[in-house]
Amino acid sequence: MVITESDNQFVSHVVITLGAHFSLKDMGSLHYFLGVEVSPTTAGLFLSQHKYVCDTLESKNMVGAKDVSTPLSTTQSLHLLDGTTLVDSTEYRRIIGGLQYLSLTRPDISFAVNKLSQFMHKPTTTH
Repeated sequence: MVITESDNQFVSHVVITLGAHFSLKDMGSLHYFLGVEVSPTTAGLFLSQHKYVCDTLESKNMVGAKDVSTPLSTTQSLHLLDGTTLVDSTEYRRIIGGLQYLSLTRPDISFAVNKLSQFMHKPTTTH
């Protein structure tokens, strides 16, 4: 469980109250949780998934992939049957699921991930 509040005394009170009823351990300030890096700022908390992105790229052998300015091609339309070779749908679904989780901190990829999710039953190399 993650408890966050700008008032440290309130957080301490909640932890003590919960500790009276449940077995718990105060892990201190939050730095990393479920693939999300957390950094406190004056405006609140900054959430990042930089390590998650690096790990994902490494697992897919895409560490040296070329950067793009848009997350989805603006010149190529996506169709269910586009004439290219079918790819492993299980691996495609795994990648799409990882990208959906990444959209937690990168909402700019949400449209592209949603569009690619429409082809999960029969993905091709274009997708």
